[in-house]
Amino acid sequence: MRNLMLILSGLFVMGLAFWAYRENYRTQAEIAAVRDLQQEIRQLKESLSVLNAEWAYLNRPDRLRELADLNFVRLGLLPLEPEQFGGVSTIIYPDLALPPITNPIETAAAPAVDPGEDVP
Repeated sequence: MRNLMLILSGLFVMGLAFWAYRENYRTQAEIAAVRDLQQEIRQLKESLSVLNAEWAYLNRPDRLRELADLNFVRLGLLPLEPEQFGGVSTIIYPDLALPPITNPIETAAAPAVDPGEDVP
């Protein structure tokens, strides 16, 4: 009986060692994956900041003014005038009045009454 317990205890310890070994390598693989993702995030943030800088450079007001002047005839651009804007009084607002709410159960249950009949 004692030998059986020693063998079972040894197998149990070996099983735990195998499990710990496997978990260790699985954890290391996950840590490496997280490290790779963090590196990719850093690269994407860097490329996003470069794209934002390029966008700001291309949208400089003096550059856009030059482009508008160069393409004035071809695009048919006209300067904005105050008369082009409407007043608040010209805005048409929708009617916000809602129809009365009726209970469909009551209207279906109520018998139709002829207006000529006397209702008791």
